Amino acid sequence: MANKALATRQKMRLRVEPSQNFGKPRNPIAALAKARSAGAHAKPLSSERQEARRMLKKAKLVADDDE
Repeated sequence: MANKALATRQKMRLRVEPSQNFGKPRNPIAALAKARSAGAHAKPLSSERQEARRMLKKAKLVADDDE
């Protein structure tokens, strides 16, 4: 009888405890590069302009009473 508990997209994996890890990594340079985190990119100028336009539309215009 088929194992219906295991979905077709799931794959069986053997879990290795940290104490069982031994040997050198496959590519030590790739491991170092993966450990570095990349920063967020700067917003484009067009998105900043669009945001400013949206904020202007949201802002309520109040007349000055300097009479």
